[in-house]
Amino acid sequence: QTSEEILHHLQNIVDFGKHVMKQFFGENYVHHGEIIQLPLDFVRQLCLKIQPERPESRCDKDMDTLSGYAVCLPNLTRLQTYRFVEHRPILCIEIKPKCGFIPFSSHVSQEIKHKVCRYCMHQHLKVANGKWKRPSKYCPLDLFSGNKQRMHFALKSLLQEAQNNLKIFKNGELIYGCKEDQDCVSDWNELARHLKPFFFPSNGLVSGPHCTRTIVKELIHVITMTLLSSTDACRAGDMKTVPVSQGRSYCEASAFNKELVRNGKHKLESSGLPRGCLLYKTLQAQMLDVLDIEGLYPLYSRVEQYLEEFPEERSTLQIDGPYNEAFYEKLLDLSTEDDGTVAFALTKVQQYRIAMTAKDCSIMIALSPCLQDECSEQRPVVLTSKSRFTFSVSVLDLDLKPYESIPHQYKLDGKIVNYYLKNVQAKDDPVMSNLFKENEDCTLVLHTV
Repeated sequence: QTSEEILHHLQNIVDFGKHVMKQFFGENYVHHGEIIQLPLDFVRQLCLKIQPERPESRCDKDMDTLSGYAVCLPNLTRLQTYRFVEHRPILCIEIKPKCGFIPFSSHVSQEIKHKVCRYCMHQHLKVANGKWKRPSKYCPLDLFSGNKQRMHFALKSLLQEAQNNLKIFKNGELIYGCKEDQDCVSDWNELARHLKPFFFPSNGLVSGPHCTRTIVKELIHVITMTLLSSTDACRAGDMKTVPVSQGRSYCEASAFNKELVRNGKHKLESSGLPRGCLLYKTLQAQMLDVLDIEGLYPLYSRVEQYLEEFPEERSTLQIDGPYNEAFYEKLLDLSTEDDGTVAFALTKVQQYRIAMTAKDCSIMIALSPCLQDECSEQRPVVLTSKSRFTFSVSVLDLDLKPYESIPHQYKLDGKIVNYYLKNVQAKDDPVMSNLFKENEDCTLVLHTV
């Protein structure tokens, strides 16, 4: 790419955060950054310096050392919203919550998609492909439920099997989570050693397993309270999308749900999320995916067919930007009645891209201890049994998902569902199991009568 093309690409990223995602998430949560120019010698030195630190899976992606353009963003492992004493220790939790609802679209062809969430199904395929050693008990629907018991279970499951959905930093340094796909640091005792000064500064708690469990419990409480808080007066989350009640509020594969059923309870409490909190806003943006990929793919094909006939229309349709106020306004049309036009198809495609971006974003919670007399009304504060923290919540990884990735998403969806039906649900259902058994050796045993 030329320097001009790279500048244009970076400008699109900044504009998308500024004019589109800030409308969904709010001013305080989104940091769109700014484009800066850097001396090429500095960029080359930086590239050499960071190369040994990069995970192997990322080394095939090269840093741009030719254009001199970059996006400058804040360090989200630090407190963002308020000026604070920099020498104070900072704890930061990064969570990638994933998709928090079950498809409610009539275009869904497999009934299992109306019962089991995408994340829980995908876990089994990832384990089979060797990406992870074992499936996680985390289910996004538990985290997005607003029910504290379910949220605590979801966060505990993330801590037990972090994968790439949870990381914890202390003063900007990773102390817990996956550095690479299989390299997971999951020692709770080591984590508790790092966290103890934050949650029990007087050091009055005895050590041992009880201490570790208590500290982890305090951490889960703090994360839950910050996720349910609202630190943005902006009413961006009030955009009318799809009521959460339209979809099922629980996933049949959730370990929490299975435990309830085992105990004879079949009704899950769903408290709902406060409208101002970041999880609520994230879920609303995710639910722009009203048709599911199965309903969306034919519309994508309609747009593709139109572009084959009229390639010069690509820029008019704003497929590659600019991502301005006009682009955002088009996203507000939530009708699902297909009038057969390219305009309708394109609106649904763009809404799907926004939803995919929201499904893959990360939430950063930065915490710093504060004394009682320091905690003014201007700063959000969360309390634990022995400590109090001021905090900021931010969202990142908000680059718009590529238009060209839609065929891949369609194929991946089919793979995930088919693998789950054949290898997971079939084992739970003896009738299904018999349908999928092929070429198995059988031994006939005869008994005298």
